[in-house]
Amino acid sequence: MNSVYKLYKPIRMLVLFNLLSFGLLYFYYNQQNKDVLLLGMVMIGILFLVYKFIQWRNFGDEYLFLIASFLVSMGILMIYRLDAALGKQQILWFFIGSGLFLSSFVIYRAVSFWDRIPFVYPLISYGLFIATQLFGISSGGAKNWLSIGPYVVQPMEGIKLLFIFFIAAFLKNRDRISGISIPLKGKRLYFDNMYLLMALSFLHMVFLILQREWGGTLLFFFIYLSLLYVFDAPFRFLLGNVLLAVLGGLGGYLALSHIQQRVAIWLNPWMDVSGSGFQVVQSLFALGAGGFFGKGIGLGNPQYIPEVTTDFIFSAIAEEMGIFGGVSVVLLYFLLVYRGVKIALKSDDSFQKGVALGITALFGYQTFIIIGGVIKLIPLTGITLPFISYGGSSLITSFIALGILQGVSSSKDKFVYKELTDDEGK
Repeated sequence: MNSVYKLYKPIRMLVLFNLLSFGLLYFYYNQQNKDVLLLGMVMIGILFLVYKFIQWRNFGDEYLFLIASFLVSMGILMIYRLDAALGKQQILWFFIGSGLFLSSFVIYRAVSFWDRIPFVYPLISYGLFIATQLFGISSGGAKNWLSIGPYVVQPMEGIKLLFIFFIAAFLKNRDRISGISIPLKGKRLYFDNMYLLMALSFLHMVFLILQREWGGTLLFFFIYLSLLYVFDAPFRFLLGNVLLAVLGGLGGYLALSHIQQRVAIWLNPWMDVSGSGFQVVQSLFALGAGGFFGKGIGLGNPQYIPEVTTDFIFSAIAEEMGIFGGVSVVLLYFLLVYRGVKIALKSDDSFQKGVALGITALFGYQTFIIIGGVIKLIPLTGITLPFISYGGSSLITSFIALGILQGVSSSKDKFVYKELTDDEGK
């Protein structure tokens, strides 16, 4: 009986949280909107059905979707409270994301050639980068959006997954990939194939720099370096990559006034409170105003922070849910990363291990970069908080990545899920 209660407890907590959240939104400012209750019931139904489907068919780690759903629920509560229209749109993206979560899970398991096409992934990525560079739309100083009919998408979100697949497939097939041979003065210089991986990976980052995607560049480098380290790349090679990145960062800082301004605002946002430092200062005010328990949903003023539903959603949560609410968000991400690392370690296939670690690193580093920027730990960069920030491209890509991670955890050949659940019982 105790084991049955333990099994159902997380989903009960999730359902209760959503009931309370949509109940609050229903009575928000005495505007009793029945649409909120209807959307809430549909959302709770989808959460419950997807969770039970995973559990019923033993489709891998059942906690991944629960953790992500808690994060999505907190994000929707805050976004809806700030802007009802955006909240409804985010719920729609959640519906689509849940469907793509299951679809990506099924497709990843059904297709067996993912690890045999390492060079297809960068070709697609470079094509998307070039299309964005030629036909993209600028927003917030970065040219990283493409208009497709009535929709605007961010190709970089999908390129993140292509990048992870590329590195994982390359490292698995390293023994079968030729190195680089360059003719020079009648001789040929030969470089190990790891330098080919390095060149193709850094080319991704060059495209991101051209788009002024500083946060994305940092994220890609962290993922790349983490996978190299896990796959036992030579220390000198790792050190060379770090030195190259440091030199590139210093060069960018010295050459680009935009980066200099970001660093200056990070060091002292008070020097231009009404201008370039306004976002950071308002964010710090919000973080400080919340105290331990927060002002309460709808009782704070996070709407004064520019881009609050995207870049500064964590500040809004901390103001109205307090330090405890902010820490709860961080702990949920820790749990997600922990489950992801555990899935990767239990996988015997090097490609699946690389994919699982890459996706886990994606969630972990992206969270660190944006929350670190919001609390002034590092310079602020404009990337989204996974599963929480407003945005269709971000939320859908996060769910696709989660579905792939779910697929690794349910590997029928390696019994990953069985080992995970066995460990939980110890």
